[in-house]
Amino acid sequence: MSEFIPPAKPIIGDEERAAVDRVLRSGMVAQGPEVAAFEKEFSAHFVQGRPTVAVNSGTAGLHLGLLAAGIGAGDEVIVPSFTFAATGNSVALTGATPVFVDIEPETFTLDPAAVEASITSRTKGIMPVHLYGHPARMRELEQIATAHGIALFEDAAQAHGASLDGRPVGTFGTFAMFSLYPTKNMTSGEGGMISAADDTIARNARLLRNQGMERQYENEVIGFNARMTDIHAAIGRVQLTKVDAWTATRQQNAAFLDQNLSGVVVPPVADGAVHVYHQYTIRVAEDRDGFVRALKDEHQVGCGVYYPIPNHRLPSLAPYAPGLDLPVTEEAARQVVSLPVHPSLTEDDLERIVAAVNAVAKAGA
Repeated sequence: MSEFIPPAKPIIGDEERAAVDRVLRSGMVAQGPEVAAFEKEFSAHFVQGRPTVAVNSGTAGLHLGLLAAGIGAGDEVIVPSFTFAATGNSVALTGATPVFVDIEPETFTLDPAAVEASITSRTKGIMPVHLYGHPARMRELEQIATAHGIALFEDAAQAHGASLDGRPVGTFGTFAMFSLYPTKNMTSGEGGMISAADDTIARNARLLRNQGMERQYENEVIGFNARMTDIHAAIGRVQLTKVDAWTATRQQNAAFLDQNLSGVVVPPVADGAVHVYHQYTIRVAEDRDGFVRALKDEHQVGCGVYYPIPNHRLPSLAPYAPGLDLPVTEEAARQVVSLPVHPSLTEDDLERIVAAVNAVAKAGA
């Protein structure tokens, strides 16, 4: 039997291990010089030198970014429902209300018309997700935010290196968050990075991540312990030197799939957009779950379904959205399948994925 092709595969090598050993030998393992260096290097690499703040998870990055931007009880923040629960959770954790709106079918990102229709007097922000590595409709969302005098935030958890009209994601919003979880396009083992529009937002985030203090025992605000360790930062610094090559491989793998798949809807790329293919997400119109089972059981090809239950129907977040109907979101949740696209795939793997998908799609036609 052929070897199983996993849907994702973190790449951790000898250089990352050596970096961890270096930190352990130094005796300085909590937030220290590695974190500061990682922030500086990440900023230069991805967000055109904007201030950056490293934290211990992507979710913490969203939560602290929102708090740093002044979001709290009584406010509303517009978010997609078709995303990981951390997006809506982070808004709710501030005491604000996540307002779920529909997506557009092509890129699975916030529909600007749906956003505009959902703005109320309590709306303080719009937080699109650059889902699967494709930038959201930032041109239109920027115009809407400016016209209504509300803030724009970015959940860039899956979109390291993505851009729109030559402008990197993470440089549009009052803040943006990049996840550094193991399955993301680069990792620090666990962690997140906040990109801030200005030094005030960055300082607020730094206070919030460290018990509300910049200087020890001089606590200025009520804060959290959301610090990144030097161990994690050291891993991230090594990964930062490799991520561009990995992204190029993801894009090449995606191009191969685009050219050779049949019987399914492959992911389009919007004009002016650079897609970094955190996931390569197709649509299967009929019996998606049977399609996924057949790929795994008959062809040893793993894949993922992100996300089968929209946020507005999760038991945790449904109370914020009573009776809400999001038809495009619901259809996506029924149809999406993310195929392997990660940099560890061989040419043989790619050919096997194509053969498997085409065979299963034909059998189901």
